[in-house]
Order: sequence, then C-alpha cells, then structure tokens
Amino acid sequence: MKKFLWLFFLIPFISSAQDSTRVDISNPYATIYTHLFFLQEDSYQPEKAAKTISGYTDKVAILKAIKLKKILDGKGLFVDFNKISSDPNYNDTIGYSASYKYVLFPQRMPEISVEKINNNWYYSAETVSKIDQIYKEIFPWYVDKLQSSMPDYGHKKLLTIEIWQWIGVLLMFLLAWILFLIAKKAAFFVLKKLQHQITKNTNLEINKVLKKLAHPLSLLVVFAFFDKVFASLQFGLEINTFVFKAINIAIVVFWIYVFLKMVQVFMQIYKVFTEGTHGRLDDQLVPILDNLFTGLVIVVGGFRLLALLGVDTTTMLAGATIGGLAFALASQDTVRNLIGTIMIFLDKPFHIEDWIEAGEVVGTVEKVGFRSTSVRAADTSVYQIPNSKLSEIVINNKGLRLFRRYHTNLGLRYDTPPELIEAFVKGVREIIIAHPETRSDSYNVEFTGFGDSALLITVNVYFKSLAWGIEQSSKHRMHIAIVKLAKELGVDFAFPSSTVMIENFPEKKGLNPKYDISLERTDAVIAKTVSDFKNEGPKEEV
Repeated sequence: MKKFLWLFFLIPFISSAQDSTRVDISNPYATIYTHLFFLQEDSYQPEKAAKTISGYTDKVAILKAIKLKKILDGKGLFVDFNKISSDPNYNDTIGYSASYKYVLFPQRMPEISVEKINNNWYYSAETVSKIDQIYKEIFPWYVDKLQSSMPDYGHKKLLTIEIWQWIGVLLMFLLAWILFLIAKKAAFFVLKKLQHQITKNTNLEINKVLKKLAHPLSLLVVFAFFDKVFASLQFGLEINTFVFKAINIAIVVFWIYVFLKMVQVFMQIYKVFTEGTHGRLDDQLVPILDNLFTGLVIVVGGFRLLALLGVDTTTMLAGATIGGLAFALASQDTVRNLIGTIMIFLDKPFHIEDWIEAGEVVGTVEKVGFRSTSVRAADTSVYQIPNSKLSEIVINNKGLRLFRRYHTNLGLRYDTPPELIEAFVKGVREIIIAHPETRSDSYNVEFTGFGDSALLITVNVYFKSLAWGIEQSSKHRMHIAIVKLAKELGVDFAFPSSTVMIENFPEKKGLNPKYDISLERTDAVIAKTVSDFKNEGPKEEV
C-alpha cells in the first residue's frame, strides 16, 4: 500500500520531467522542432513553443511564436527536418553575418533564422523583430475582420474547405483576370515605346516578339498577385505548400520565357545594327551570341527550378565545376578553339567574304563558327580551319588591300633593236594609262635585265577592283592590247632557244627578222593601238 502511494505521488513529477525534456533548444534542429511541435493540435502548448524566443515576456513570446507558425503555414513553407543541422556549433559557411546562424529558407524567406546565444539556439533577433511586419503583409487587417464578422454559415465546410474561402478564391480569380487584361495592354504599350526609342523605326519581326513578350509579363503580374493574396485565405499547410510551390515554379518558367524572348528582341536589334555596318563578321556573331545567351538563360533557370524542387544546387554546382574541369582537361582542343573564336571576334583580322591567305589555305571566308572557320578556295572546295590554329598563324588578308598588285616579266628577242624596245616600253605604258581598271599614277614598265633567252621587260601595275573575277578580266584586256602592240611594232616575244652562228656562208641568208625602226612609224603604231584599246572597252558578259 505504501509503495502504491509513493508511486501515485511520483507520477506527476515523472510526467512533468518527461514533458520538460521535450523542450530542447541546444541546436538548430531541436529549437525549430520544439517550436513547431508544441503548436500542433495534438501537442498544443504555446508556452513551451515560446521558449524558442529570447528577450521577451512570456505573453509576447507566445504571440510571436504563434504568429511565426502562421507565417510558415500561410506561405506554405514546409520544414524538412532531414535537412536541418543538429550540430550545437553549426557554423554557416554560405556567408551570413552571424558566426552561428541557420537560415530555414534561404531562397523564399531569408528573414527567418535561428542563431546561437550563449549555449542555446533561439530565433534570431532579426527574425523576432520582423514577425509582426511579415504577419501584417501576409494577413492584412481586413482578413481577420472579415473572418470575425462572417456569419456562421460562412464557416461551414464544403469539401473540407469553408464557404468563405471558396468565395475568396472566386473573387481572387476574377480580380486576377481583370489585372491580366490591364497588365497585358500596359506591357505591350511600354515595350512598343521602348522598341521605337531603341531602333527608331518599325520592325515587323521585333513587333511580333514584343507581342509574345507582353503576354508572359502580364501573367507574371497575375502570379505575383496570387503569391501576395493567397496566404490571406488561410488554407492549411498542405494546400499552401502545393499552391505556392506551383506559383513559384510558374513564375520561374515564365521568367525563363521572358528572358528568352528578350534575347530574341536584343538579337533582332543587334541584327539590324550589324546590317548597317561595313563588315560582315558582326553578322556572323549574331547566331553565336543568340545560342550563348539562350543557353545561359536555360541553365540559370534550370538551376532555379531545381532549387524550388528541393535539390541542393550548391552541391550540383560544386560537382559541375569539378566535372567541367575534368571535361575541359579531356577536351583541350575544343577549349583552345573556343578561345581562338573569341580572339578572332575581338581582333577581327578578317571579315566575311574577305580573300585571305592562311598558311597553305587561300580562299574566301564564308563562315566563322564556335570551333572552326570555313574558307572556300578558288576551285570551290571548302577548308575547315580550327580557330585555335587560325588565331596563331600569320594571316594575309587580301580583302583589306587598297589595290590588287600584278607583276610579270615580258621577254623580247635578243636581236630586237633598242629603238623598238623603247617604243614597246612606251606603248605598254600608254596602255596602262588608258586602262580604266589600273592606277595611272602608280605603275612600272622598265627594261630591267638580260635573261637566258630574252631581254626582260618588267611590268608592275595595280588594279583598282579587289574582286578576283574583275582582276582576271582586266588582265585579259591588258594582255591582248600588249600582244597587238607587239604585232604592229614587229616585236617578237622570246622563248628558250639556241642559235648557231655561221660566219662564212655567203650564199645563205640568215633567218633573223628585219626590223623597221622608223620613229614616225612606231609612234603611229603606238597611237593607233592605244586608240583601238580605248575604243574597244571591256566586253559585257551575257
């Protein structure tokens, strides 16, 4: 009997000791668990939940603890205890100001955190000071007033949801639709004004993109409205968690869409700008920048979506960095080519359609890509030159020449009289001066030396046109005129030969031609040849 009485006497103390052990604020996990556990329906003891708030009286601490719980439920912030540290000396390495601090929701609500004070963990002073302000933003004054003044039938449940909440949802969607229509018109008006300010003209492609851009922007306004208002309907944690996660995902998706369309708008504007520039290398940069910015938007948006779905993006980034380093080491040629591409666009050693000599490759630049450059040779074959190699070798950009230089040697027979050599040189000079495609102020036609089988006449001229086809046509006209001049003067072109001289053979005559060196005749021939050259003109292609 005495043992029974002692047991009966000790039961309250044992149960009290067991309850008191549940209040644990020794680490971040224990503090957050204590706060939320003692505010559940089946374990509701707000005075114990208030132990997680330091520096306030019991009554104020209880009110703040309750409001903080409602804030978490109202915004659908579900606490995953598997991710909370239970280390009493937890040290935040992300970069927050406090030495010992744990932030519950760094992305969605960084204001809520716990910190170590002395040897215990409490909700931070910053969090506690902002609880009332955050609560008023999530639950405006009129919500409590409407709920308290609602008749009894308004609190009746239909499919586990009170009737006043159903009415609130319908009103919210109606206001959202009106807001959508207003925001769409306003967004398109602003974007169109902005487009006119940037481009100073009307571009149909840009207008189409802007119309598509106005739609998601107005939807972003609607979802921001949902994010602001939905918590005031005071649904349960499960519904709020689902709804706010869907809202946040939708916001990120629409932002990705908006940025993708913005990339298109800026690329269209940049394309209009590059079309007005002289060089075509800028035109080649448009698709490269388009792919780069599009990929960047998708990657950043993808990481944001993964963070909303609960994936630890910090770990992924660390893994991606290590994997990227390994991949870069394994593909050094690709990285070098990418750097070479950047250097080509920065230095601009050539433009599209420039005729270049790059090592053994000679041809016209057709395309500059991420990895290589396409050069089409004169025989229409295409060479793919890695940009890493192209950025290192010597490039002779003949497309930047002011004129096309042409140099050749004309060989006259050794028995040509000096008078005819002078007449021939004078005639060639007159032809060059009369030629419409050559520079008349910069040329050389001189008797420069004695070859093995000919007297050498050097011809050095500059053609005005940089086009290869026009240069060949100009050469043709000049060559024909020189051949006609030589024929009319009676001058022969030499070729490799051997001559046997027989001194005593009086009955045989030599094969050497007889030259007419009359000055009057040579001047007349030169004048007639040059006149015919001017009158003929270039032949038009059919």
